Amino acid sequence: MSSGETMDDEDTFKILIATDIHLGYLEKDAIRGNDSFNTLDEILKCAKTNQVDFILLGGDLFHDNKPSRRCLHSCITMLRQYCMGDTPIKFNILSDQAVNFNTTQFPWVNYQDENLNISIPAFSIHGNHDDPTGAEGLCALDLLSASGLVNHFGHSQSVERIEISPILMQKGNTKIALFGLGSIPDERLYRMFVNNQVTMLRPKEDQDEWFNLFTIHQNRSKHGPTNYIPEQFLDEFIDLVVWGHEHECLIAPSRNEQQLFYVTQPGSSVATSLSPGEATKKHIGLLRVKGRKMNLQKIPLKTVRQFFIQDVVLDDYQDRFTADTPQVTKKVEDLCYAKVTEMLQEAERERLGCPLTPEKPLIRLRVDYTGGFDTFNTSRFSQKFVDQVANPKDIIHFLRRREQKEGIKDEVNVDYSKLIKTTAVEGLRVEDMVKEYFEATEQTVQLSLLTEQGMGKAIQEFVEKDEKDAIEELINYQLEKTQRHLQGRAVTTEQDIDTEIQRFRDSKKNTTEEENEIKEAFNRAKAHRLERGNEPVDFDVSNELELDSDEGPAPFSPPARGRGRGGRGRGGRGRGRGATASEPKPAGRGRSHKSSASTQSRSIMQAFQASSQRSSRIADEVTIDDSDEDMPVMKVTRPPSRSAASSSLSFNKYSSQSQSQASKGVAFDDSDDDDDEDPFKGPSHRSRK
Repeated sequence: MSSGETMDDEDTFKILIATDIHLGYLEKDAIRGNDSFNTLDEILKCAKTNQVDFILLGGDLFHDNKPSRRCLHSCITMLRQYCMGDTPIKFNILSDQAVNFNTTQFPWVNYQDENLNISIPAFSIHGNHDDPTGAEGLCALDLLSASGLVNHFGHSQSVERIEISPILMQKGNTKIALFGLGSIPDERLYRMFVNNQVTMLRPKEDQDEWFNLFTIHQNRSKHGPTNYIPEQFLDEFIDLVVWGHEHECLIAPSRNEQQLFYVTQPGSSVATSLSPGEATKKHIGLLRVKGRKMNLQKIPLKTVRQFFIQDVVLDDYQDRFTADTPQVTKKVEDLCYAKVTEMLQEAERERLGCPLTPEKPLIRLRVDYTGGFDTFNTSRFSQKFVDQVANPKDIIHFLRRREQKEGIKDEVNVDYSKLIKTTAVEGLRVEDMVKEYFEATEQTVQLSLLTEQGMGKAIQEFVEKDEKDAIEELINYQLEKTQRHLQGRAVTTEQDIDTEIQRFRDSKKNTTEEENEIKEAFNRAKAHRLERGNEPVDFDVSNELELDSDEGPAPFSPPARGRGRGGRGRGGRGRGRGATASEPKPAGRGRSHKSSASTQSRSIMQAFQASSQRSSRIADEVTIDDSDEDMPVMKVTRPPSRSAASSSLSFNKYSSQSQSQASKGVAFDDSDDDDDEDPFKGPSHRSRK
């Protein structure tokens, strides 16, 4: 029997793996607007060509939390074109689908719906870009799930305890337990792992016969003490982890020698930032599983726009010029011109024979001008390549090496340009910038009612999800709670009030109570917006400049001038680089900033004594089920038109920190280019010991 027949027999699962498609990224850009749509079309076409059993997506299918109509329309069109048809489905689902698909009113896999004709099922978890928001806890994937195009799984509805129940699949003699966990704030999930609050369920029967596949969407690289998920937190019985969120393509599975499982990181299919991690060649994976053996084949994407990045340190060119050389700026500009030209020539050579590759590449030249060099006009420089590159506005990026932090004694000595500009270079998130700001400022301007985490989350909601009332509602909510606390304590003097407020604020830091209060404030903001009948308005980002960071969503463009008064309009909230670097930037904008400013103008005593004139707006609460009892899997309820064998299985619980599992062996063939090799070899020296 040939290798191809062995690989594609009736016992072999064929799974197409992709993560971080970011559909709709820069969709209004004249040059790059169709990049994400073209790549999704290529991915789905590849799935149909290879006749896969199903598609597994690792989060961030959409780039925006509220995708535009054009984005949703294009996605639905492509899913209907490639995933619907008469091709029979050759695997069965044995688990309780009402538990697996708990976010929809149709709790069964889409191919078993008698009203749909699905040929390639797609299973997806949500990412941090398209995560559930609002009182209803809905996301864009839930729209696709309700329409029967995508099976959304891995959504945890509890903030106290996470219980991951797998989707149990069987094809012939091969059994797969598919675990999924949608994006959760890394700090919270880290704490839950440490406190043994994450539980993964396993079938009690025939545990050694299941191939355990886990899909997660979190930080893999360490961005802070708890702002990532170590691989050691995951259970050792897992065979393969599909890791989303990280954009660098490291799709060749790497073995974790401590937990004895493999990790594959497909990376993003479109470059959303001009960072070195995005410059690696983009791939998707074709995973074959037979019994307990697997093979992962890399498939290069041909529609991805080329991206070249290079670093230039001016101090390394002492033989050509120094900071004191006459006309040194002109010589530096000539050097940069030569470097950009070299990258364009390399892009042209690589594009030969690839008609699907976009014509204009992405070019980024990072220039380190430490040592007394001056910068040149980047806009004038970019005009030379406006017809040759896809990102003419941000080809050149000047940076300096970080200098030693000096002791900050008062606010006058705070260099706000360093706090804001360098964090953008390092790719910090909004809440990280807020935290660093308050760490650098003096005691007199520290927050009194809010915590740094709460303020950072509110600003993130305002910036990334367009919740205009997030900051205002958080301030008002905390003010009300503090007033009730002080009334209960019967504190009267101003000094005692300040002390009690500080104690009350510190007692909630980094606790579940703080997270619940933040969530409640955001629910209020959403409810307030719904009361007013405001709906999000699409805005033009065709001219937006991309933030110079290694990760994170694209920023807004600088506000246009001369277009009406717009003092509180959308243009007034732009986050561009138009502001002078030395000027301190306010934490809030628009109406939210105005509200926080008015709140700060009152003393705590005045706020405590003043009667509330604001009408209360209480959002609907979400019922949370914290039950962690052993629960047997019920028989699957399926429409009679498509019958599938249903098994009554029960689960065992395994804490994420338990190390009681017996060792197991998974034979893995990491050859991804030689299709003639048989991937289903017996246990070898790579087996777990």
